[in-house]
Amino acid sequence: MSLRERAYSILIVSATGNFSSAFADLLPETRYSPIHTAASISAAKRILAESTFDFVIINAPLPDDIGIRFAIDTCTNKQSAVLLLVKSDIHADIHDRVVVYGVFTLSKPTSKPTLIHALSWMESARERLRQFEKKSLSIQEKMAEIRLVNKAKWILISELKMNEPDAHRYIEKQAMDRCITKQTIAEEIIKTYT
Repeated sequence: MSLRERAYSILIVSATGNFSSAFADLLPETRYSPIHTAASISAAKRILAESTFDFVIINAPLPDDIGIRFAIDTCTNKQSAVLLLVKSDIHADIHDRVVVYGVFTLSKPTSKPTLIHALSWMESARERLRQFEKKSLSIQEKMAEIRLVNKAKWILISELKMNEPDAHRYIEKQAMDRCITKQTIAEEIIKTYT
């Protein structure tokens, strides 16, 4: 899927319905969908517990909190790009507090072109997060394979009285000779001896 065809899911957290609907109206549905809204931090947390979103837009302040801790936690614990909109008189202070966590900030009031640019930056950030997710997944898969092969080696050591280098060579040679992965050989060994 090309980036032009990708759709980004959005959670808009705002106490004012006017902001939520105005913001949603400027987003092309083919590019940004689905769009969910929440009127408070607690409502947003409930939604995030059940779903993931590419973008979380927070229009501060909210009835139950200004939204700083929520923005930081969302950016840290989820794979979402987070935009926090705050009043211009406190923007610099808020920005300094949240930027180290990867939270984007904009001062209010803001313009439509600025919001569009912010969404472009968030798309870049989200795509970078996707790359990290892929790398993380491949590392986790590799670690799982290593654990499985090590378990099979220990079974060969204990059951067939091989030493560790011989058990390792046996698994590698079986995988090469049969043109299958070491993981498959390890699974067979584990199944055979357990």
